[in-house]
Amino acid sequence: MIHETPEHGLHLPTLTIAGFRGIRELSIGRLGRVTLLTGNNGVGKTTVLEAVRVFAARGHQAVLSSLLRQRDEYAAEADDDDDKIRALDFAALFFGRSPSQKRISIGPGAIAHQLTIEEVALTEEQLSLVEGLIPELPSDGTVRSLLSRFEGAKQILPFFLMDAGSNADGRYTKAEPHAARVLGRAMGAEKSLPGIRCRSLGPGVLANNEIAHLWKPIALTDDEDAAVEALRMVVGDGVHRAAVVAEHPRYRHRTQPIVRFKGDPAPVPLKSLGDGAVRLFGVALALANSRHGFLVIDEAENGIHHSIQKRFWRMVLETADANNVQVLATTHSRDCVEGFARAAAERQDIEGTLVRINRRNGEMWAVEYPEKDMLIAAEQGIEVR
Repeated sequence: MIHETPEHGLHLPTLTIAGFRGIRELSIGRLGRVTLLTGNNGVGKTTVLEAVRVFAARGHQAVLSSLLRQRDEYAAEADDDDDKIRALDFAALFFGRSPSQKRISIGPGAIAHQLTIEEVALTEEQLSLVEGLIPELPSDGTVRSLLSRFEGAKQILPFFLMDAGSNADGRYTKAEPHAARVLGRAMGAEKSLPGIRCRSLGPGVLANNEIAHLWKPIALTDDEDAAVEALRMVVGDGVHRAAVVAEHPRYRHRTQPIVRFKGDPAPVPLKSLGDGAVRLFGVALALANSRHGFLVIDEAENGIHHSIQKRFWRMVLETADANNVQVLATTHSRDCVEGFARAAAERQDIEGTLVRINRRNGEMWAVEYPEKDMLIAAEQGIEVR
């Protein structure tokens, strides 16, 4: 189930994160329709985007698992009758990499509207239920669970904790989805917390299958025209149409985005036009697929030439406003910051917010630039690395 805000409302007008990954505590007092995060390498900008994804999913196990896989965060393998168990290291989601007596909280400033995640012990009755559902669990460990709470609703995710050897500090593996559902019902949890639509674009360009997934809902709509217009920023006004087709009639599951130019009867592969074209096309598709939700973009400057940064951000601001999308993005580029500031200055009716993340001696804080100061800060060379 997807929860939607009222028209043109922001899911997160402010943001507080505590106990998540490398963030002990961070508060951002103002987010906009589009928020650009800057700061030195390693301060935690990408972690802020991950926290937004977790909040949008209400702590759902699929998103938690996905974040761990993306960073290759696995525990050491354990043997079970010659079978290897490769466990996701869910402890890595908690500050200090230990969930014991710690809690993750993510959301707006008001505590009542924050998502919380904490480790909880199971009763003997609940433990017996899980062991009956998952008889293949190794004998030298215990089952624990993560409890997600949001606005009075709760969700349970059981994990297996391996106790032996180097795993004694707490390593987890996801239980079977069926076990999670049964245990959740036994513990009085909701069937599924209503989440918010959230798309994520990483530093790299989208793969063909990801482009095809985003293209399908917008084909033959006005959003298709907007995606083609985004391409024109990079490769010129000669672009006529775009489509996603099967690579070969015998392999219909393998798709390829193609672009046709005016006066040219033969289309060309999208990826032959360069990373900038793929990046812009992907952002336009993601904005169209994120209505009433979030879009997070890591290293937004990648593939975007400095000469079109202003046009790029103007497109993002206008489309986000039209589609009621809240965008959070990170950058290491001064050109990107300046292009964003100039676009936001021209469209003052759409709230664009620039935030610098700082870290010193383990403490983090955010500096928010008012719209009247944003362009000055960008022109004077705000530190972005």
